Amino acid sequence: MIDNISDTPTASPFCELKPERFNIEPFTMVIFGGTGDLSRRKLLPTLYHLCHDQNLPDEYSIIAFASSTRTDEEYRDLVKESVEKFDEGPFHEACWENFSRHLFYVSGNFDDVESYKKLSGRIEEIARPASGGKREVIYYLAVPPHFLPDIFERLSFCKLCSGRFEARLIVEKPFGHDRASAAALNGLIAKTFEERQIYRIDHYLGKETVQNLLFFRFANSIFEPLWNRRYIDHVQITVAESIGIENRARFYEKAGVVRDIVQNHMMQLLALIAMEPPIGFEADHIRNEKVKVYRTIRGMDGAYIDKYAVRGQYGAGSINGMDVSGYRNEKDIAPDSRTPTFFAGKFFIDNWRWADVPFYLRTGKRMKKRVTEISIHFKQPPLRLFKSICEIREPNLLVLGVQPHEEIVLHIGVKHPGIGNQLYPVNMGFNYEKDLQGEVHFPLPYERLLLDCMKGDQTLFARQDGIEAMWAIVDPIIERWDNTDAPEFPNYVSGSWGPDDADRLLEEDGRQWRIA
Repeated sequence: MIDNISDTPTASPFCELKPERFNIEPFTMVIFGGTGDLSRRKLLPTLYHLCHDQNLPDEYSIIAFASSTRTDEEYRDLVKESVEKFDEGPFHEACWENFSRHLFYVSGNFDDVESYKKLSGRIEEIARPASGGKREVIYYLAVPPHFLPDIFERLSFCKLCSGRFEARLIVEKPFGHDRASAAALNGLIAKTFEERQIYRIDHYLGKETVQNLLFFRFANSIFEPLWNRRYIDHVQITVAESIGIENRARFYEKAGVVRDIVQNHMMQLLALIAMEPPIGFEADHIRNEKVKVYRTIRGMDGAYIDKYAVRGQYGAGSINGMDVSGYRNEKDIAPDSRTPTFFAGKFFIDNWRWADVPFYLRTGKRMKKRVTEISIHFKQPPLRLFKSICEIREPNLLVLGVQPHEEIVLHIGVKHPGIGNQLYPVNMGFNYEKDLQGEVHFPLPYERLLLDCMKGDQTLFARQDGIEAMWAIVDPIIERWDNTDAPEFPNYVSGSWGPDDADRLLEEDGRQWRIA
């Protein structure tokens, strides 16, 4: 006989989640280009946000280094204006008063040694030593790539990266414009910084749902046995934008869609879906597995690219009821530009897990709507056991929404109510904003990444071998398109889902894009 067993079921013993607090050492962040567009729109509002959420230590300082002449007070006025305009939350005067005390400004030229000596003196004056006795300095390079050689050379010459300074470096993309230039850039950085000091930032990896891909895959045992070529038919990744190139004509004409989105954002998403389980959650364990994925993506020759890669350029059209111009009519764009604004392609990962499973990637400007999602399409059951009210039976489908809706949705088949035996498709969904209990804070992408750098965590930052491996995948596509005639551009209407050839890419395999 067994005693003391209650007939009342007990609730699952979920632990109470408490806000994480981080022990961040005193630091000084030097923002090269601290008055530029990136700083004003993203970095400075994010730093203010971190101050408001009390994630920063008591002792820190932010020094903007730029060419215009300003006092500390004039720079604080510029930052206040930026925070009020670009921060997504309400402006708090008390928080601003606290934050503004940590803001400073140094005027100088990126190629002038005397300017760096002035910067060095200001850091010595303002910065507080960390527990190890050194001054921790984070150099954020919010400047165009052509300034980088001068900055690295002067930082090294003025001994701002070693000795009494414990330095870290944050570099914005693009990391080169092909594999050779990426390797050359790394060689330049390596003369001054070690790999452990370098944080190559991709804001996409700061998105909450992107980070959750690792947790979803490896914290839930029900999916891992199915996560392979035996059960998965294909994978789709869509990164669609409804906006055009905005005010980025000079950059976009040189980059195009492959350099801008495919080489970095989409390759990162693909790797998170396809990677093997890491042996630990440390930065290099995860980055090792991602690099393995890049190195097993099937190489592409000219014939493969012509058959399985689609390029496009948007023409005039209508989005959300508003007429918009075509790419060639954008400001500062040549009327005969051949720059692609759309990409679709089929990739294969030649390893044991994913052999012969196609990964379809699609991205473009001026698409019908803004959406980023990954859809995992499972194979149909081998037997047609059930009737369906639809002529086409829907296979099981797992959708991971990144933006604008952060959600996870599983499409399954159930019996439709009634006396018959009809198969009916339904969704089981989880939405971050609607379904998490209590007050939930969704950090801005730069919030998480800046905090990780302050903590010294490189998990969400690209490593050099990964950068070069990603370039090796897309370089043949760029080279092929640069040396062959483009289709008749423009070849898709703004507000559509891209060129017809992108649809045919899947239709020839008996499939179709999920979002259409």
